[in-house]
Amino acid sequence: MFSEPVTRRRALLAAAAGIAAAPFVASPAHAAVPLIYLDPGHGGSDPGAVGNGLREKDITLDIGLRTRSILTSSWNVAVRMSRTTDVYRSLSYRSSDANAWGAHLFVSIHVNAGGGTGFESYIYPGASSRTHRLQDDVHAAVLANMRTISSITDRGQKTANFHVLRETAMSAVLTENLFIDRTYDANLLSRSDFRQATARGHARGIARFLGLI
Repeated sequence: MFSEPVTRRRALLAAAAGIAAAPFVASPAHAAVPLIYLDPGHGGSDPGAVGNGLREKDITLDIGLRTRSILTSSWNVAVRMSRTTDVYRSLSYRSSDANAWGAHLFVSIHVNAGGGTGFESYIYPGASSRTHRLQDDVHAAVLANMRTISSITDRGQKTANFHVLRETAMSAVLTENLFIDRTYDANLLSRSDFRQATARGHARGIARFLGLI
């Protein structure tokens, strides 16, 4: 279910990625299982949004690592991350690394700011039906699992011309997990059980998309 024909665009992007980043090359062992790329937003010298004593880069990394742990302990999948520690990664690194690895899907994890509240997700405008299905599955699962902890506003499924959605050669979705500058949201983001529920939502949405559940 996770495999699809290699389009000319994908081949060109993957070739360019190999030149630009020369990162991981998938082995035959990896080819037998879904390849999931997780991208915790920001990191290192780029803290992302800040508020209420929290930094986006710390929250996204924690959720990303928890998501990886749930995925690899629950299903036969391979997971690669743009970062596993507090290091800076450029946007071009993130997309090129995923393309060179041959990922079947890409999930970028972020935290919002700007005075709003709730959860929203993004895909690239004009994305394929497969990408719309990825967004449907991840959005619904994250929201449902967040709501096991507290009431969460659904801000909807949206589109945007973000680099990691535009330059990745596979289906890609970006999640915005509450608002760091809203006290109600920040109080939830600071809780381990809420971050675990958010990670569980990402993992279950990915698994549903891949037909694993």
